[in-house]
Amino acid sequence: MALLPQARNPIMLPLSFTSHLSSLSFTSPISPPKSPSTSRAPAPDLPGPSQIAVTSDVLSSSEAAAEEEAAAAAKIGRWIRVKAPLRVYHMAKVPDLDLGGMEGTIKQYLGVWKGKRISANLPFKVEFLIRIDGQDSPVKFFAHLREDEFEYVPSSDGPN
Repeated sequence: MALLPQARNPIMLPLSFTSHLSSLSFTSPISPPKSPSTSRAPAPDLPGPSQIAVTSDVLSSSEAAAEEEAAAAAKIGRWIRVKAPLRVYHMAKVPDLDLGGMEGTIKQYLGVWKGKRISANLPFKVEFLIRIDGQDSPVKFFAHLREDEFEYVPSSDGPN
């Protein structure tokens, strides 16, 4: 087997083809442009300025984000109760903790960040307090929830 000379990816050929290789000349398949005027393609026909319409929804999206942020600001500080069984595993002192029925406080809304809408899939940051055996004070931890995973508690005096 022989290798073709100047090949980037080696090609293996049987020895019977090597006798024909000496008669071949290897040149680059790409030729340089002849002149700047002939190497460019003609410009495409574009519609006139009266036919081009450009729209931007940057202003409307920032206004919508501001409205969403204002609506979420009213929810911050409210007490909530988790509706469905929901397990979290990031609490080191209580592994496999079920949040179902627990009450907490909304601390932050993460759907809008620095005036821009972001795609947070769990936008509400909620603070929970849980009593653990052997500790005098409750342990504080946070969980991120969607709005359909909790309900608002009518009294905002705190958990019962």
